[in-house]
Amino acid sequence: MSNRLKALGILLFIAAVSAAPLLAQEAAQPSAADKAPLFKTSIIVGGGIITLAVIAGAFCQAKAISSACEGISRNPAGAPTIRFLLIFGLVLIETLVIYALLITIIILMVQWGKYI
Repeated sequence: MSNRLKALGILLFIAAVSAAPLLAQEAAQPSAADKAPLFKTSIIVGGGIITLAVIAGAFCQAKAISSACEGISRNPAGAPTIRFLLIFGLVLIETLVIYALLITIIILMVQWGKYI
Protein backbone atom coordinates (compact mmCIF):
# COMPACT_ATOMS: atom_id res chain seq x y z
CA MET A 1 0.00 0.00 0.00
CA SER A 2 1.15 3.49 -0.64
CA ASN A 3 1.81 5.93 2.15
CA ARG A 4 -1.02 8.20 1.00
CA LEU A 5 -3.55 5.38 1.15
CA LYS A 6 -2.41 4.40 4.65
CA ALA A 7 -2.63 8.03 5.81
CA LEU A 8 -6.13 8.35 4.32
CA GLY A 9 -7.26 5.15 6.06
CA ILE A 10 -5.90 6.33 9.41
CA LEU A 11 -7.57 9.73 8.95
CA LEU A 12 -10.93 8.13 8.16
CA PHE A 13 -10.60 5.81 11.18
CA ILE A 14 -9.84 8.73 13.51
CA ALA A 15 -12.77 10.72 12.08
CA ALA A 16 -15.14 7.77 12.61
CA VAL A 17 -13.96 7.22 16.19
CA SER A 18 -14.23 10.94 16.93
CA ALA A 19 -17.77 11.13 15.54
CA ALA A 20 -19.08 8.15 17.54
CA PRO A 21 -20.09 10.19 20.63
CA LEU A 22 -21.98 12.64 18.44
CA LEU A 23 -23.95 9.84 16.83
CA ALA A 24 -24.88 8.42 20.24
CA GLN A 25 -26.66 11.58 21.39
CA GLU A 26 -30.44 11.65 21.51
CA ALA A 27 -32.18 13.99 19.15
CA ALA A 28 -33.94 16.97 20.67
CA GLN A 29 -37.67 17.31 20.13
CA PRO A 30 -38.29 19.86 17.38
CA SER A 31 -40.51 22.81 18.13
CA ALA A 32 -43.09 24.35 15.83
CA ALA A 33 -40.53 26.96 14.76
CA ASP A 34 -38.16 24.19 13.67
CA LYS A 35 -40.85 22.54 11.51
CA ALA A 36 -41.74 25.67 9.52
CA PRO A 37 -38.53 25.81 7.41
CA LEU A 38 -38.93 22.12 6.59
CA PHE A 39 -42.51 22.67 5.44
CA LYS A 40 -41.47 25.66 3.31
CA THR A 41 -38.67 23.61 1.78
CA SER A 42 -41.09 20.79 0.98
CA ILE A 43 -43.39 23.23 -0.83
CA ILE A 44 -40.48 24.58 -2.88
CA VAL A 45 -39.22 21.08 -3.73
CA GLY A 46 -42.71 19.88 -4.64
CA GLY A 47 -43.28 22.89 -6.88
CA GLY A 48 -39.90 22.39 -8.52
CA ILE A 49 -40.58 18.72 -9.23
CA ILE A 50 -43.93 19.29 -10.88
CA THR A 51 -42.65 22.31 -12.82
CA LEU A 52 -39.71 20.42 -14.30
CA ALA A 53 -41.89 17.41 -15.08
CA VAL A 54 -44.49 19.51 -16.88
CA ILE A 55 -41.87 21.41 -18.87
CA ALA A 56 -40.10 18.21 -19.92
CA GLY A 57 -43.41 16.48 -20.70
CA ALA A 58 -44.69 19.37 -22.82
CA PHE A 59 -41.41 19.59 -24.74
CA CYS A 60 -41.36 15.83 -25.40
CA GLN A 61 -45.00 15.77 -26.46
CA ALA A 62 -44.46 18.65 -28.87
CA LYS A 63 -41.40 16.92 -30.34
CA ALA A 64 -43.29 13.62 -30.69
CA ILE A 65 -46.27 15.23 -32.42
CA SER A 66 -43.99 17.20 -34.72
CA SER A 67 -42.03 14.09 -35.68
CA ALA A 68 -45.19 12.06 -36.23
CA CYS A 69 -46.69 14.70 -38.51
CA GLU A 70 -43.45 14.86 -40.48
CA GLY A 71 -43.33 11.06 -40.75
CA ILE A 72 -46.93 10.82 -41.92
CA SER A 73 -46.36 13.56 -44.51
CA ARG A 74 -43.33 11.68 -45.90
CA ASN A 75 -45.00 8.26 -45.89
CA PRO A 76 -48.81 8.40 -45.85
CA ALA A 77 -49.03 4.60 -46.09
CA GLY A 78 -47.36 4.25 -42.70
CA ALA A 79 -49.86 6.56 -40.99
CA PRO A 80 -51.63 3.86 -38.89
CA THR A 81 -48.35 2.56 -37.48
CA ILE A 82 -47.01 6.05 -36.83
CA ARG A 83 -50.29 7.11 -35.23
CA PHE A 84 -50.26 4.06 -32.91
CA LEU A 85 -46.67 4.70 -31.86
CA LEU A 86 -47.43 8.39 -31.36
CA ILE A 87 -50.37 7.70 -29.06
CA PHE A 88 -48.40 5.05 -27.15
CA GLY A 89 -45.49 7.45 -26.67
CA LEU A 90 -47.78 10.28 -25.56
CA VAL A 91 -49.39 7.97 -23.00
CA LEU A 92 -45.98 7.08 -21.57
CA ILE A 93 -44.90 10.72 -21.43
CA GLU A 94 -48.13 11.75 -19.71
CA THR A 95 -47.76 8.87 -17.26
CA LEU A 96 -44.36 10.20 -16.19
CA VAL A 97 -45.89 13.63 -15.55
CA ILE A 98 -48.66 12.01 -13.48
CA TYR A 99 -46.04 10.12 -11.45
CA ALA A 100 -44.29 13.43 -10.77
CA LEU A 101 -47.63 14.88 -9.66
CA LEU A 102 -48.14 11.97 -7.25
CA ILE A 103 -44.65 12.43 -5.82
CA THR A 104 -45.36 16.13 -5.36
CA ILE A 105 -48.64 15.39 -3.58
CA ILE A 106 -46.87 12.93 -1.29
CA ILE A 107 -44.18 15.50 -0.48
CA LEU A 108 -46.75 18.18 0.27
CA MET A 109 -49.12 15.97 2.29
CA VAL A 110 -46.56 14.51 4.69
CA GLN A 111 -47.40 15.52 8.23
CA TRP A 112 -43.96 16.76 9.14
CA GLY A 113 -44.64 16.90 12.88
CA LYS A 114 -45.21 13.14 13.17
CA TYR A 115 -42.06 12.01 11.38
CA ILE A 116 -39.47 14.35 12.80
